[in-house]
Amino acid sequence: METNTNLNNTKTIHSHIVPNSVEKIRLQDYAPKIFKLFIPSNSGIKKAIKKGRILTNGEISDTGNWVTKGQIIELIEDPTNKPKVYEFNLEVIFEDDHLAVINKPAGITVSGNSFKTVFNALPYNIKPSSQPDALSAPTPVHRLDNQTSGILLVAKTKTAQIELGKEFANNTIQKKYCTISIGKVHTNRTITTPVDNKEAETSFEIIRIVKSLKYNELSCLKVSPKTGRTHQIRIHLASIGHPILGDKLYGNKDQIHKGKGLFLCASEIKFLHPKTFVPMVFKVDVPQKFRSILSREKRRWNTHNLG
Repeated sequence: METNTNLNNTKTIHSHIVPNSVEKIRLQDYAPKIFKLFIPSNSGIKKAIKKGRILTNGEISDTGNWVTKGQIIELIEDPTNKPKVYEFNLEVIFEDDHLAVINKPAGITVSGNSFKTVFNALPYNIKPSSQPDALSAPTPVHRLDNQTSGILLVAKTKTAQIELGKEFANNTIQKKYCTISIGKVHTNRTITTPVDNKEAETSFEIIRIVKSLKYNELSCLKVSPKTGRTHQIRIHLASIGHPILGDKLYGNKDQIHKGKGLFLCASEIKFLHPKTFVPMVFKVDVPQKFRSILSREKRRWNTHNLG
């Protein structure tokens, strides 16, 4: 967000209004939840507070301050940090003066402490906004795991960041994923097992099942998460005995397909444009490795059984 604070005209990266539902909590515990896209670690948040980079109602905050409803909490730029630009080509699916939609490749982190992130590559691929509330840098409004590929929404203005954030919070953004799971999934279903003690809901539809010498069967699924908990799809599919192929965290380590990564792709998204509120739909093709693994496993199965 390229709005000025009252502290030496320092630019605000993100602004948050504390909702009425927030219970008594200290800033050092609350700030990681609202600024995790920008500072992913708790230690980083504490450093930002000590540097005076987190303001409450325009004033420098302290780690022990209590958070109360209606407060405006801001994360401001660190004037000692020079902008980092990672010259890495990203596929830009759509871009206007308010937002961008990119196709994130697997193997790159959205944001974090490392240099080689999507966040640092965005200025190399996306034009700056000319709007009065333009962000100082284009900013992802949600996350995809490092090994997950597919559609990522990026805000270019403060308005877009706020409105898209509301859509995610209200679960009105519809996302679909394509995945390959180990084993034969027998029926379409919805999983509602809580994730991290929070309500979570994932529905999936069977697209294709192939025989496999190594895995017995592989199931290609279209997955629709209603909520957006961390690792939700991976946790839910593993919970019913069908972990995603290549999942080193929730799957069976003996069943990792070496060198191919995680078979999970964010393939479709539906949302309202944050400025015009016109419905928008974007789709991407799944990576070639999805088709290749299914064809190869089927071919090997047929060759073995015919032989």
